[in-house]
Amino acid sequence: MIRQLAYAASAAALLCAGAAVAQGTGKPDAAKGQSIAAQTCAACHAADGNSPAPANPKLAGQFYDYLHRQLIHFKPQAGKKPARDNPVMAGMVANLSAADLQNVAAFYASQKLKPAAAKDKELAALGQKIYRGGNAATAVAACAGCHGPTGAGMPAQYPRISGQFAEYIEAQLKAFRSGTRTNDPNGMMRGVAARMTDREIQAVAEYVAGLR
Repeated sequence: MIRQLAYAASAAALLCAGAAVAQGTGKPDAAKGQSIAAQTCAACHAADGNSPAPANPKLAGQFYDYLHRQLIHFKPQAGKKPARDNPVMAGMVANLSAADLQNVAAFYASQKLKPAAAKDKELAALGQKIYRGGNAATAVAACAGCHGPTGAGMPAQYPRISGQFAEYIEAQLKAFRSGTRTNDPNGMMRGVAARMTDREIQAVAEYVAGLR
């Protein structure tokens, strides 16, 4: 019951955050976003958001709200450090306006994902157990509770993670665990990742890469 209440509170916070970042300068223009992405983002994320490099996430088909929020988090706000501290991305968004961020997010959200694939069957099987049922012994929550049984996520709340590179998912879970990534509302992902072993993180990441 306590865990359910915590999730409800986190979901409410995420909804509020999604609503806040959705307010911008007007209706996003995906065509303008494509032009900006071609000049600024394509070198790492590819022209259509299907990055060829596991270190760089696939952006194609991700929810607009999530993409927009992350882009905002890479920029310093009111003289403070970025909510998501990444020097490379900070440089990429430094000269983009509020409208530019909306347009880029709209463009990548409109693209079709070319999903990654799981490579280790045994590791993915372990990941499936954790993803679906968590680990009661260490209080690791089931990933499916927020990201859905197919990893499709929920708009304005939880990102789509199915078909994402295993290497990227693993890196982000470890970043949440170590506290080097802190832009998760109410520390939700940090709380989950803190209870996961390296093997569990690798397993979940492998399973997610092949999830459809």
